[in-house]
Amino acid sequence: MKVLRNALISAGLALVALAASPMPGLLDVRSAEASEIKYIVNNVPITSYDIQRRAAFMKLQRAKGSASDQMIDQTLHLLEATRLKVRVTDEQVDEAYARFAKNNKMQIKQLDGVLTQTGVTTQHFKDFIRAQMAWNQAIGIKAKGGSGKGGRMTEQEAVRKMMEKGGAKPSATEYMLQQVIFVVPANERGTIGRRKGEAEAMRQRFNSCETTRQFAKGLIDVTVRDLGRVLAPELPAEWADSIKNARPGSATAVKQTDRGLEFIGICSAREVSDDRTAQMVLNNEQQGAGGHDADQLSKRYTEELRKQASIVER
Repeated sequence: MKVLRNALISAGLALVALAASPMPGLLDVRSAEASEIKYIVNNVPITSYDIQRRAAFMKLQRAKGSASDQMIDQTLHLLEATRLKVRVTDEQVDEAYARFAKNNKMQIKQLDGVLTQTGVTTQHFKDFIRAQMAWNQAIGIKAKGGSGKGGRMTEQEAVRKMMEKGGAKPSATEYMLQQVIFVVPANERGTIGRRKGEAEAMRQRFNSCETTRQFAKGLIDVTVRDLGRVLAPELPAEWADSIKNARPGSATAVKQTDRGLEFIGICSAREVSDDRTAQMVLNNEQQGAGGHDADQLSKRYTEELRKQASIVER
């Protein structure tokens, strides 16, 4: 999700600043019905309304460039994702929208208001999120060689590359993990304080993955999931530090999420060194060294799509 994350950072900062300031009168937002078609991209129309909303979004981001070009690229990205059978659900978009609001310390209604105030609109921002999520998946397919050249190293390539440099196989910590979720529906978030006390009590009792389900038996709406073996480079960013800092037989701190309250139990941890680990570690290092690999691939991929596309200005 690097492309989406980078695209939202500056918008988040601007939205927080606006939310903290007094709300002036709402900007005039013309209806979609009053707009006219400005471009046709592979038989898909882009209207003046779409371009106006994107111009407002770019102003919010303090981004340079053309709103028309951004909308053309977004249309091409969505068409390519559709060709690759990538599907982003409304639920995924709504979850990302809610997560964005939470990460920027805003209520969803507050975010709705700021987007309306700035002329972006909630729908345009959600359309942007959907397009970015779909495009990230398309880039992933492209990177793995699903269409075109390039891709991540195979296990054999990773080992060969490592041996050519005269080094031993890199190692990584392999964790056996268990996820505990205290489910709190959105319409019952008023009970979050009580539920957090229950989650903390269970977290403190955690000492192995064998006894977790027994502890959970007397509790309501608690889900225990065995996550199996996970290598350190595979850990989700939001949990990685907590898991690495916890010792085997203990659990991470309780964290509030979209599902309710969660913690991760560390069943065991060990150092492993095999072909799969070598592949993952070297790929990770390669991506870190490249810095902008995903952005560069996105740029090249978009240029390819533009060359092949029918773009008609009206």
